[in-house]
Amino acid sequence: MIKIRLTRRGRTKSPVYTIVAVESDRARDGRFLERLGQYDPRLAEDNLKQVNVEAISKWVKQGAVVSDTVKSLLKKHKIQIHC
Repeated sequence: MIKIRLTRRGRTKSPVYTIVAVESDRARDGRFLERLGQYDPRLAEDNLKQVNVEAISKWVKQGAVVSDTVKSLLKKHKIQIHC
């Protein structure tokens, strides 16, 4: 099963997360299928960057499951996923 979830990047105590499409049995920071966006929690404004809404919609149409964290980030930034 394919999931859309976050992977952690950055340094110690300075995380930057990447939104990726990945097989559900892969490790959190393992190999992914496609990079879909980036989230930087340290920024006060505009902390969700380069989100490819078309690619997320494509994966959801193919049966990918969006994680709760990614759902809440997209909702918080008023990004609609068209299924």
